[in-house]
Amino acid sequence: MLFKELPLLDRIDAAADLGFKAIEFQAPYAEPAADIAARAQARGLEVVLINAPSGPRPDDRGLGGAVGREEDFWATFVQAMDYATAFGSRHLRVISGFASDAAERAAMEEVLIANLQRAAPVAAAAGVILTLEPINPVDGPGYVMPNPAAALAVIDKVGAPNLSLQFDFYHTQMSVGDLAGHARRLAGRYSHVQFSNAPGRHEPGVGEIHYPYLFDLLDEIAYPGWVGCEYWPSTGDTRASLAWAKPWGIG
Repeated sequence: MLFKELPLLDRIDAAADLGFKAIEFQAPYAEPAADIAARAQARGLEVVLINAPSGPRPDDRGLGGAVGREEDFWATFVQAMDYATAFGSRHLRVISGFASDAAERAAMEEVLIANLQRAAPVAAAAGVILTLEPINPVDGPGYVMPNPAAALAVIDKVGAPNLSLQFDFYHTQMSVGDLAGHARRLAGRYSHVQFSNAPGRHEPGVGEIHYPYLFDLLDEIAYPGWVGCEYWPSTGDTRASLAWAKPWGIG
C-alpha cells in the first residue's frame, strides 16, 4: 500500500532508502520470487509477511473458506509457500473469503478450519506462521471473520501452534473499538501487527486514532514482533506521509 507510485521491485529500494529494516507484501506474485528475494537481501531488508493469493479467477477474493474450491486453495497455498520460503518470511496470511449469509458463513468456516489443519503442518515444517486477519464489516462486508473474536474462535478450533492472529488496529477500530484493551488482552495471541488511521485508512496523524500511545503500549506489553504500515498515504506521496515515523528513524 506504500510506494504505489513505483514498480514493485523499486519499492524495495525506496523502503531501504527511507530507513525501513523490514517489508511486507500483500501480493508479490507479479515478480519472480527469486528477484524479490535478491533485491531485499541486497538492501538488507527482512521480508516479514506476505498474503496468500486471492485465487486464480478474476473475481476471487480469498479461498481459505471457499466451499468446493479446496484444491484451488491448496494450489495457491503451495505458491505462497514457495514465495515465503524464498524470502525467508516468517508469516503467511491466509485470506478466508466472503459469505453472503449466516449459513454460507458457517459452511465456509468448516472448510477454512479443514484447510488450515492441512496447511499448518506444511508451514510449520518450513518455519512459517500462518495468520488470520479479521476484516471489518464496513470495508469488507461479509468477510468470514469480521472481528478478532471470530478469528480467534477459528484459531482455537484448528489447534495448530503456528496459526496466529494478525492484529490490525484499523480493522479492530472499525469493527469493535477498544484498541488498547484488545492489544492488552490478546497479547500472546497475535504475532504480527498492522495499522492505519480511521476513518480513511491513512497514516498516523490523519484520523482519530492516537498512535503514539498505541506504539508505546506495544512496547509496554513487550510485543516482540513487527508493526506493518498498512495504510494509504493521504496525499498519495509515501515519503510525505512518513512525517509521523521520524522518531523511529524512518523518512
